[in-house]
Amino acid sequence: MRKIRVGVVGLGRLGAIHAKIYSALDSVELSSICDIDENTARPIAEALKTSWSSDYKKLLDNKLDAVSVVTPTIYHYEIAKFFLQNKIPVLIEKPITKTLREAGELIKIAAKNKVIIQVGHVERFNSAIQAVEKLSNKPRFIEVHRLGPFTPRVKDVGVVLDLMIHDIDIVLGLTKSKVKTIDALGMKILTDHEDIANARIRFKNGTVCDLTASRVTSDSMRKIRIFQDDCYISIDYMAQAAVIHRKINNQIVSEEIDIKKEAPLTKELASFIDCVSNNKNPLVSGREAYEALKVALDILKKINR
Repeated sequence: MRKIRVGVVGLGRLGAIHAKIYSALDSVELSSICDIDENTARPIAEALKTSWSSDYKKLLDNKLDAVSVVTPTIYHYEIAKFFLQNKIPVLIEKPITKTLREAGELIKIAAKNKVIIQVGHVERFNSAIQAVEKLSNKPRFIEVHRLGPFTPRVKDVGVVLDLMIHDIDIVLGLTKSKVKTIDALGMKILTDHEDIANARIRFKNGTVCDLTASRVTSDSMRKIRIFQDDCYISIDYMAQAAVIHRKINNQIVSEEIDIKKEAPLTKELASFIDCVSNNKNPLVSGREAYEALKVALDILKKINR
């Protein structure tokens, strides 16, 4: 079976990891990589034994079957549009774009050309989340904390589009309901964007969700708690661990859920390749990413009003 020829555009910390994972997948040929900085692209290409370019359009010369776009968010639309117009399936790191108009246009182009968009909401591939999704049934209240120390890695967006959007996507999948109201606040601390934010989302089915995200916290925490009528479930994203707590004979009985831990990003990229190879719908399509972006932008409107 012929290997899928994949390119990577953007070789920052995450893009370099994309390239390394692709190079290790048996079903993939890392055809070419791209970064505007030659000093970044050349050594990675040499280490992974592939070609490189500083112009993403030249990647088409390598007869690509698929591409990962791992650039700053402001460039997602321009670059993804180019590849979709050339009928190349695209994996775009989250958020899909900076605006809903851009996201909507990419979805339309992909549909017209019958190619897939997958968006990098990597927590969907977290083994703990995948295990708990089967147990989640009509959550009443969801509480999420995604906290960590400051890093200058992301400068073009605030903490809502950088971090909280992961949890927005997860919560939308768990509630399966439209948003009713949003209350939110945020603060700029070390950048020109909000560095800490809290949002309370009320859904039309009655579920209430409280999300907190920070990139200026000394200790890292990525946890979600799901409260239901018959139990509550606590998940540690980082540890890929989950515990279900039930009331039995007027006592709280806790049971650790058996989870096979796997690298979420590797699972995500392997899933993308499987979708490309077998013409499958991705777990996180452009449409799911659009809905998560819509909620994130509504939160930002509340913060910035």
